[in-house]
Amino acid sequence: MVDPYNDFLAEEGKLYPRTKEVSESVNTIQNLKAVVEGARTAGIRIFYVPHHRSEPNDYDSWRHPTPYQLKGKHGQVFAKDSWGGEFHPDFQPRLGDVIIKEHWASSGFANTDLDHQLKMHGVQNIIVVGMLANTCIEATARFGMELGYHVTLVKDATSAFTKEAMHAAHEINGPTYAHAILTTAELLPELKAHALRWQN
Repeated sequence: MVDPYNDFLAEEGKLYPRTKEVSESVNTIQNLKAVVEGARTAGIRIFYVPHHRSEPNDYDSWRHPTPYQLKGKHGQVFAKDSWGGEFHPDFQPRLGDVIIKEHWASSGFANTDLDHQLKMHGVQNIIVVGMLANTCIEATARFGMELGYHVTLVKDATSAFTKEAMHAAHEINGPTYAHAILTTAELLPELKAHALRWQN
């Protein structure tokens, strides 16, 4: 679960207006809820992979901040100790979930403990959902493949700023690294089957 912040997912969030059209067209919130609930029911552990919560002086002394990082800095997206930097009410961590150290750029693996935590929990297959399809989801999932994980993308349990970005993420780039690209409706029976195997 990558970056389930209010600024992304709540209607009052700073970035929601930019994702609104795509999010509503694919029912992002409802599908994220279904995937998370299906995973929990199947006994699959949820790993929260949060973006760095911004502070006013972030990147001031960095040699090479990206325009995207600077835009986030000036807009104080996911600001530390702010409502926008809190997890959306529908996606609050529960006992047994793992919260990964915050990532500074797009990949949830780079400079975090995600790989270590997955290995310590015996995870070999990852289902990557959350925000945004063509940035943090793609970077995290691609890095996961490079590290040897089996990667599943869920193309309607994410969103992007444009339809073109969604298309690129799932139809052009995704097939170059993901082992499976599914819809929520296609994934849920797989999770139920896993639950039956897990219970027996």
